[in-house]
Amino acid sequence: VLSSFLADAEMRGGPDPEMAAIMGFSGFGKKARTFDLEAMFEQTRRTAVERSRKVLGKKCKFSQLMHFKTCSVILCRCSQNIWSESENSSDEELTGPSKQSPTSVHDPAEDTDDEDDDFIGPPLPPGFKDSDDDYDDDAEEEDNNPVKKIPDSHEITLQHGTKAVSALGLDPSGARLITGGYDYDVKFWDFAGMDASLQAFRSLQPCECHQIRSLQYSSTGDVILVVSGNSQAKVLDRDGFPVMECIKGDQYIVDMTNTKGHTAMLNSGCWHPKIKEEFLTCSNDGTVRTWDINNEKKHKTVFKPRSSQGKRAIPTSCTYSRDGKLIAAGCQDGSIQIWDRNMTVHTKFHCRQAHAPGTDTSCLTFSYDGIVLASRGGDNTLKLWDIRQLKKPLNSAESLPSFFPMTDCCFSPDDKILVTGTSVKRGGGSGKLCFFYRETLQKLYEIEVTDASVVRSLWHPKLNQIMVGTGNGLAKVYYDPVKSQRGAKLCVVKTKRKERPAETLTQDYIITPHALPMFREPRQRSTRKQLEKDRLDPVKSHKPEPPVAGPGRGGRVGTHGGTLSSYIVKNIALDKTDDSNPREAILRHAKEAEENPYWISPAYAKTQPKAVFAEVEPEDDETDKPEWKKRKI
Repeated sequence: VLSSFLADAEMRGGPDPEMAAIMGFSGFGKKARTFDLEAMFEQTRRTAVERSRKVLGKKCKFSQLMHFKTCSVILCRCSQNIWSESENSSDEELTGPSKQSPTSVHDPAEDTDDEDDDFIGPPLPPGFKDSDDDYDDDAEEEDNNPVKKIPDSHEITLQHGTKAVSALGLDPSGARLITGGYDYDVKFWDFAGMDASLQAFRSLQPCECHQIRSLQYSSTGDVILVVSGNSQAKVLDRDGFPVMECIKGDQYIVDMTNTKGHTAMLNSGCWHPKIKEEFLTCSNDGTVRTWDINNEKKHKTVFKPRSSQGKRAIPTSCTYSRDGKLIAAGCQDGSIQIWDRNMTVHTKFHCRQAHAPGTDTSCLTFSYDGIVLASRGGDNTLKLWDIRQLKKPLNSAESLPSFFPMTDCCFSPDDKILVTGTSVKRGGGSGKLCFFYRETLQKLYEIEVTDASVVRSLWHPKLNQIMVGTGNGLAKVYYDPVKSQRGAKLCVVKTKRKERPAETLTQDYIITPHALPMFREPRQRSTRKQLEKDRLDPVKSHKPEPPVAGPGRGGRVGTHGGTLSSYIVKNIALDKTDDSNPREAILRHAKEAEENPYWISPAYAKTQPKAVFAEVEPEDDETDKPEWKKRKI
């Protein structure tokens, strides 16, 4: 059929349009559309020339506003360039730079000049600065003035409790903050999930009635080390559920190496920076122990600090170096002792006179380059040490009061500033967060935090925000909207959630799937809609009428005293006779009953026999009886 149709179409000189549309090949045989490429290129060239003229004109106007005197010369050059370009464009068919003649000599000096000139058009006026130059100047100014690197323009306050915040921990990504205190509580704060009300999403007491001394996330951020006032450290997951608990040692064994765990109160602890399963603890039993999270039955290794006399020294703080190869401990005898992680017997470095003997070295921390060690002493000092020459401190800062055994210090992310807090007595002023130059330990800056001691401080390198724990139960976060990243910036922009109204009118919905339709209750789709529906119901939303004063009306009984019965009840209730003693209540009427008998005595006067009472015999005098007959008492 198709072949015959095509043959007829050829005889007629072309297919029938109606039939072609029905058959579905109405577009067959049409001529393809052609394009004039030369005309299109010419149109594009003219458009490019016009745009170049507009851009040059704008640049000329801008330079005219900035420097009027200098721009007179520049405008002449611009006009010359524009006229020359227009003349060349009329002669040339293609845009772009002119082709070099084969006889022209290539000058390398001109080539370098072309490479240096990044802009097109006339030279910029003198004194003109680009935005990139301003940014470079700001960065240069920040390098010269380290105070501008401190993110303290804004702050938020997290209410942990009423007692001192003795532990702070922030995960490596900076998403969650944990706080622990003397009130035994550990609270979890999620910056991305909080709103402007700044409420913790979880609170728990992992160690019952023991103060929290240290909290730290592991290097991967999936588990948390909890060091409290008891002898057993705990490991929790990100949501606060227990993962493992260290075993307690035998306190009756003299050599602490032979026990499986600590036997006295813990002082500090931290995670290994490279191995995510290993952590470190120190205790009042005079040992520093490393643990494996997969083996809670026994420690891995034991380090025993010794004094200069070879006696036991109690470690009050401990830490790993940045590469995890060294373990450092600060002791109560004022010494700092550093071991190789694989050599447990002898110290690799030590300093006997680091701080005053008998004081608690509350913190040891390594710099990011791993060469410098900072120590916060209980003798109100902050010292910097070169671990290669540990006999003498590099620098020292005095008059920094510390009343807490966990007052710490930390380095800034660029490793140029050292931060620590100061303690104050109640009513003695404000606790301060002090910033020092690392090279000289000169005070650079200070922040008055609150009217209580500053216990914990933490400067997170990713967020560029400073977390501070205080002695009055507050955790403060300092940040800068420009220099800081995420963290507190996520929650301050969220509005506080509106509290839902009290659902007093709603009733519990009972699901009865097999009930008859006439007895089945309609299912409540939404609490808010049900509240609105109950508000429109005149019975459920009826306001109770006030009590009736005076006699009753409208079918309602009046208040007490309005009727005779209520009056009698009221007077009966007002009778305040004390009938607590029934014997006295009966004897009160005895005399009247004897003088005027009415009920009992007249009724039994004829039938009642005469009362016969026993005669009282005098007691025999036992003085005349012999001794063996006398009654024995």
